[in-house]
Amino acid sequence: MLNAVMGTLIDLHDVGRWKPETWKDYGAPVVRRNSSGHREGMLATYGMVPRHRIPAGVRPFDTMNARSETVGQLRSFSGAWKRNQLCLVPMTAFYEPSYESGKAVRWGIGMADKSMFAVAGLWREWEGAAGSEYSFTQLTINADDHELMRRFHKPGDEKRALVIVPQSEWDDWLNCSDPEYARSFLRHFPAANMTSWECAVPPRGKKIEAADMTGGGNLSLEF
Repeated sequence: MLNAVMGTLIDLHDVGRWKPETWKDYGAPVVRRNSSGHREGMLATYGMVPRHRIPAGVRPFDTMNARSETVGQLRSFSGAWKRNQLCLVPMTAFYEPSYESGKAVRWGIGMADKSMFAVAGLWREWEGAAGSEYSFTQLTINADDHELMRRFHKPGDEKRALVIVPQSEWDDWLNCSDPEYARSFLRHFPAANMTSWECAVPPRGKKIEAADMTGGGNLSLEF
C-alpha cells in the first residue's frame, strides 16, 4: 500500500502501526531530505526516544516535543539538531486541551481551508533487529501571545505551539545546513489562516494513555 505524502511515496505495506490518528510511541509518516537532496518519506515512531529505548531503571520521559529554547542543549535532541536532521511531519490536524469551560475539552486545530499541512521536526536513527528504525519529535515555540494557540492548556501554564512550516518553505527547511539558520523558521503561523473545533475523544485503546485522550500530543494524519 502506497500513500502519497508531500510529493513522496511512503511504503506502508510492511508497517502496520500507522493509523489515521497517532500517539506517543506509535508510527507516523515524516519527510526528510535524503543524500541526493530530495524529499524522502519514511515511517517513524512518535517521540524522539521511544519508550522501549529508555534504559532499564530510568523513569520514562516524554520526547514528543522539543522546545526551541533548549533543543540545542538537551541530550535527547541536541545531536539531531546539530547534525541538521530536520524533518516535516504532515498532518491534517493536531489536538490540544481547552480549559475555557472549566475542564479539559479536546479540540482539533488545523488549516482554515482544511488542507494538509506540515510542522517542523527532528528525526533520529536507531539500530534495530531488522535494520534501521526511526523516531521523530516536533519543535515547539512559546505561544503566550498567539491569538489561537494561547487558548489551550491549563490556565497559568505556558502556552506552546507547533511550528507550521509554509509549503513554500518546505524544501528550504529540509535543506538547512546551519542550526542557527534553522532557527529562522521557528516562528508562528498566522492565526487567521488556522481554525479550531471541539471534537470527541476517540475510542480508547489498551495502549493509549489517559493523558493523551484529552489532546496535547495527538496527530490526525488522515489523507
